[in-house]
Amino acid sequence: MSAERDMADSWMVSSPRRLLSLSKSKGRAHFSISDSEEKKAGGFEHGTKPSEVYGFVGSISTVVATVIFLAWAYTPEHWLQYVGIAYYPSRYWALAVPTYIIVTIVLAMGFYLGLNFMITPPPSSLSTIFDEYTREPSGFPAPCSSSKEQPIQPISDIPICEINDKMFG
Repeated sequence: MSAERDMADSWMVSSPRRLLSLSKSKGRAHFSISDSEEKKAGGFEHGTKPSEVYGFVGSISTVVATVIFLAWAYTPEHWLQYVGIAYYPSRYWALAVPTYIIVTIVLAMGFYLGLNFMITPPPSSLSTIFDEYTREPSGFPAPCSSSKEQPIQPISDIPICEINDKMFG
């Protein structure tokens, strides 16, 4: 019964940085703050994360699959039959699958590049200068030298005539 009473008389709040606890024993209240680093020193606080497990299993399985692929691709047939491996895919696929994957990636990159060229307006188009997202500069007064604090102007596009003046004089 006293254990249940002790549980009912103590409260613990866990935060990412500190562990706060309040307990009442023998008529006195006790409040303590402990750093989570002290708690972590004794061992893992929360255990391993699923992403760490997935990364470890993924890296190990990738190494094992690569070793099996290279053994299948480069080991002579009579060695495989001597070991007892009777069924395996044709050696044609050892070259065909990587080749198909590389060609697919190159074609996808070429398609993506061509699609971007098709949807980009020509340099002579006014849509390269103005579009629906263009913001004109607001009409703030010129900065005064007497006042030290100036408001920050909202973001806007630089007018093309100002760019031409700066670049081409």
